[in-house]
Amino acid sequence: MRRASHSSFILSPVARAVSRLAMLATLGLAAAGAGHAQAPAGAESAVPASPLTLKSTPMLAEGVSKAPEDEGPTFVFGDRISGRPDLETVIEGNAELRRGATSMRADRIEYYQPDDQLKSTGHVRINNAGNRFEGPELQLKLDRFEGFFTTPRYSFLQNGGNGQAERVDFIDDKHLTAHRATYTTCERNNEESWKPAWELTATRVDFDLDQEVGVATGAVVRFKDVPILAFPKVSFPLSDKRKSGLLPPTLGLGSLNGLEIRQPYYFDIAPNRDATFSPAVMSKRGVDLAGEFRYLEPTYKGQLSANVLPGDKLRGRDRWSYSLQHVGAIDTGVSAIGGVGLNLNLNKVSDNDYWRDFPVATGQVTQRLLTQDASLSWSKGYFSSSVRALKWQTLQDVSSPIIPPYDRLPQLTAAYTRFDAPLLGLGNGFDWSAEADFTRFSADPALTKQPNGSRAFSRLQVSRPWLAPWGYITPKVQLHASSYQFDSPLANGATSASRVVPTFSLDGGLQFERDASYFGRSFTQTLEPRAFYVRTPYRDQSFLPNYDSGVNSFNFATVFTENAFVGNDRISDANLLTLGVTSRLLDPATGAEAVRLGIAQRLRFDDQRVSLPALGTTPVPGALPVTDRVSDLLVGASVNWVPQWTFDSTVQYNPKIRQSELASIGVRYNPGNYRTVSAAFRRQRNISEQIDVGWQWPINDLWGDKGQDLGAGRGQGGGRYYSVGRLNYSTLEKKLVDAVVGIEYDGCCWIGRVVLQRSQNSTATASTRILFQLEMVGFSRIGSSPLETLKTNVPRYQYLRDKISPPSRFTTYD
Repeated sequence: MRRASHSSFILSPVARAVSRLAMLATLGLAAAGAGHAQAPAGAESAVPASPLTLKSTPMLAEGVSKAPEDEGPTFVFGDRISGRPDLETVIEGNAELRRGATSMRADRIEYYQPDDQLKSTGHVRINNAGNRFEGPELQLKLDRFEGFFTTPRYSFLQNGGNGQAERVDFIDDKHLTAHRATYTTCERNNEESWKPAWELTATRVDFDLDQEVGVATGAVVRFKDVPILAFPKVSFPLSDKRKSGLLPPTLGLGSLNGLEIRQPYYFDIAPNRDATFSPAVMSKRGVDLAGEFRYLEPTYKGQLSANVLPGDKLRGRDRWSYSLQHVGAIDTGVSAIGGVGLNLNLNKVSDNDYWRDFPVATGQVTQRLLTQDASLSWSKGYFSSSVRALKWQTLQDVSSPIIPPYDRLPQLTAAYTRFDAPLLGLGNGFDWSAEADFTRFSADPALTKQPNGSRAFSRLQVSRPWLAPWGYITPKVQLHASSYQFDSPLANGATSASRVVPTFSLDGGLQFERDASYFGRSFTQTLEPRAFYVRTPYRDQSFLPNYDSGVNSFNFATVFTENAFVGNDRISDANLLTLGVTSRLLDPATGAEAVRLGIAQRLRFDDQRVSLPALGTTPVPGALPVTDRVSDLLVGASVNWVPQWTFDSTVQYNPKIRQSELASIGVRYNPGNYRTVSAAFRRQRNISEQIDVGWQWPINDLWGDKGQDLGAGRGQGGGRYYSVGRLNYSTLEKKLVDAVVGIEYDGCCWIGRVVLQRSQNSTATASTRILFQLEMVGFSRIGSSPLETLKTNVPRYQYLRDKISPPSRFTTYD
């Protein structure tokens, strides 16, 4: 038989390819570019009779069809090719075979057609859809991808996992078994002495590439050659895909609970539902049983969490908590009904000390005020309404009691709103609305010092904006009406009351622009003066209880509003003019704001006589009439001259005493990923002064070794240290209020974290805990996760393994 050297072919599926290959080799016609070979008369042509139809695509296909009609051609290359038609083909010297998503290289490839048996020897490398195997010998039934590989090294595309084994048995192209195998996600280098930072060894590992999971039998996990975990049988992920099973145990050490060991189990119920059961042992308290259930549907989502701690050894009683959040719409199946929504925010704990003992568990912004809030809303067209039930659980502290807010059982609301609409034959362009609210308020009268009762409130509002490129003017009229019914008489003996208050406002502003240049940069500079006048006549409201009103903060968001109070129990009288001006520097190409400067001040023509009732002997903000004719001066500035630097400040300046009443100044430097430093100073005169500093920064930068941030990549390197934290210091009390300080180490295939957290529980007590975690990237995490703590406390904190796009099989295609 004659041989052809340096040959390459394009073949049809293997069942027909071998006979053609052998025929061409026998006739000496096999040469580079088989598409130009001509078969003799009577012989079957190696080139299809009709040309292939090309189909356009914006990208290379990640998936390859397994259907027989879609197998496509088989390509073979080699220095020498020989064989017998319909029996065997032998490729020697730089042998290569490619078909679909599979490519194979070896010193020698033999294919026996009757049994579909392929044997490769000598430096065998096979790449199947990006998953690679290398070793001395491979035997495989090519069509079924069934066979074995002796002493191979392997790596998987999805998560970079790799290892080696005495033998790998291929069941099919998605399932294989490795015997006496190792596994790690540490990326191998070319050094013979290379050892991974962490490694799993097992007598057997079953890889399911379809479900993206591995199951190891007789497994031991070593970190830096030290055994840290052992399992008779354990499953682990080959991607970030969810799966049921034991999650890594978490360890924690704190001043409240002592040593805490928690072992969670994860239930992957469905693609849109899951649950976690997390029992724990606390050395100072006992056994805690915790669970969480989550669900996600196209129109609604929710989460249920609960904890039970029977017989707390420190408190001598059972402890428990639950939390349910649900947001979404109800599908009525009738489009004519309109949209119906259901929102639930239910939270409750067993006792008043729960917030102090388990400060993280409640998840509330104010941990001593827990809401049980349920609302059903409906809207259709311009009309909307809702039914709400709100009940508070107030966790009292003897040293620092708080007055509980009022429950709303129930609250009924309705609103009809139109924009740019006709009104009473006056033409279009009007914005008008009608709102109504009925609420039943209830609380402990002994604590609130006010009678419980019901309030009906309504508001009519009409405005007519005139808008132009150079400015706008908007007159507005409002009418507020309230009616009360009380369970017990007021101080004046009345059991009912009512109030009607009209309000007129006029809002106007101008817009000036010009081209400007500062420090070599071109800008569009604006000048935006604004005037806002409000006239509300005085109505005596001092005899009314205060169920839900509070004084508005004095800032740029509220200075141009009609009412000095939030809520509906107080409508402030007003005869005032607010003047303000804003100037901005805008990038003319993108519109990005580089600088914003603003100033505003109120001019009061009459005293504001409506005020809030005092609580006890201490007046609260808004409890005294306002007599100043000129308000404090509000000044704000925001600078983002370059993307790396951001500066924000707001100052409320009192011209009488020439001091600031409130001040907030913050600056942030964020030059790139994993590099952010922020500092803020917040002051409220004679009440609080705090300095807040937060950061995340590579420590290696401090000694000039900036290196490469591994981040979401899989690059090699000597590792990177990161300092992370946030400190809140009270300059008046001269003490640290809250602190989070930690160190993170990114070692490419593993991350270590140690975080110290100190939280102020009250004026006299604080809790401290240490969080430490070892994350073997793409495999497991061991320890108590500080990630949520860092994400919540450190401004712009970035997780060192941010998600990236799934890798392509062409990344490792060879």
